[in-house]
Amino acid sequence: MPSPYALRGDDARLIGTHWAFDLGAAALTHEMAARFGCSAVLSNFSRLIIDPNREASAPTLIRDTAEGLPVQMNVGLSDAERENRLQTFYRPYHDAIDRMMGSSEASVLLSLHSFTPVYEGATRPMELGVLFDEEEELAEDVREALVSAGFVVAMNEPYSGKAGLIYCVERHAKKYGCRALELELRQDLAVQPAERARVIEALGALFL
Repeated sequence: MPSPYALRGDDARLIGTHWAFDLGAAALTHEMAARFGCSAVLSNFSRLIIDPNREASAPTLIRDTAEGLPVQMNVGLSDAERENRLQTFYRPYHDAIDRMMGSSEASVLLSLHSFTPVYEGATRPMELGVLFDEEEELAEDVREALVSAGFVVAMNEPYSGKAGLIYCVERHAKKYGCRALELELRQDLAVQPAERARVIEALGALFL
C-alpha cells in the first residue's frame, strides 16, 4: 500500500488477506526467475488500489466490496482518482511488461498468481490451477508435469482463461507472438518454500 493509500478503519480487516494481494506469488516469481534464468515483472501495489489483471473497463478493476462489505477506500471513487490510479500504477505496470517483452526472445509468457483455499464460503480442493484460452496443448503439458509431481491440478479453475480471466498475460503474449498461460497456486502452499520448490522443479522439465 504505497502512500497515501492505506487500509484503515473497517478496511483493516483486509490486511494480509487474498483481497489485498496474492500471498506467496511474489516469492514464487522471484524463485522461478532465478531458477530458469528468465525475466519477471511484479506489481508493487495492492490490487485493492487497482487490479492490473483486469481490462481498464472491467467492473472489478477497482473493487469496492469484499466479503459482502464495502471497501471504504474505494467507495464513491471520483473519475479523477480513478484516472490517477490508472496513470500511477496500472499503465506503468503494463508498460514495464512491454519493455521486457520487447527485449526478450521467450516463446512463453507465464503469469503467476495464488488463490485462497476458501472463497466466500466455497472450498477449493485443487492445489494448482492451469489457466488458458487458446494454448490447450501447452496447458495439458503443464498439467501432466504437475500431476506427476504429486499435485492436485485443475484446468481453468478456480478461474477460467476462456472467460477472459487471464487478461494481463493474454494481452502481452498476443502482442509479441508468445504463448500465454497462467498458473494459480493455492495460498496455503504458496507461502511454503518447499511447496514452491516442488512447483518449480516440476516445471523445469518443460521450460529448461
